[in-house]
Amino acid sequence: MTTLLIADDHPLFREALRGVVARLLPQAVLREADSTDALYALVEADPDADLLLLDLNMPGAQGFSVLVHLRAQHPQLPVVVVSAREEAGVMRRALDHGAMGFIPKSADAKTLAEALRHVLDGDRWAPAAAYAAPAASDAEHDVAARVRELTPQQFRVLQMLGAGMLNKQIGYELNVSEATVKAHMSAILRKLGASNRTQAVLIAGRLAIDPAESKASVEP
Repeated sequence: MTTLLIADDHPLFREALRGVVARLLPQAVLREADSTDALYALVEADPDADLLLLDLNMPGAQGFSVLVHLRAQHPQLPVVVVSAREEAGVMRRALDHGAMGFIPKSADAKTLAEALRHVLDGDRWAPAAAYAAPAASDAEHDVAARVRELTPQQFRVLQMLGAGMLNKQIGYELNVSEATVKAHMSAILRKLGASNRTQAVLIAGRLAIDPAESKASVEP
């Protein structure tokens, strides 16, 4: 039995996906997440799922970082990015960071079904423009390699750091002590090759959909 995971915070789009999947794979099991925390729990609970449909713009996703992290932690799980960001460069970067496919949210039901069929058969699928766009830079691939070294808990701390949270707030959210958060922070800095929190956020920000905007949000 085919199991599909859907990670998207828009109920109407999840409903549309359910409709397409129901027609294409009537016996498929669908499980859904509307946040990154729910997504992590979903993947941990069902690591042998056949496919994950991931919205790049889901709250907390922070660009391509979640895609990179999931591909590192669960390399057996095929991921297809589904996004309203349809620039050729964005689609190409998603493929370069390990996505099996990229489905624009503007795609009609027929195209969506075609894409799912291709990926479930083991093939990649994306609009032609994605393959014609420039590949992700070596610098971006280097950052992705560093992010892949983070443990799940370290990655969550990095995400919270990127959201501007202080150690005390991070500890509260993760139900750990500030000392534990500091230990995670030290490991993050070492693995990213950063000397401080701001630099760590800037390095991780290179995986943002719009890296320039990410940099501007950190710098004074």
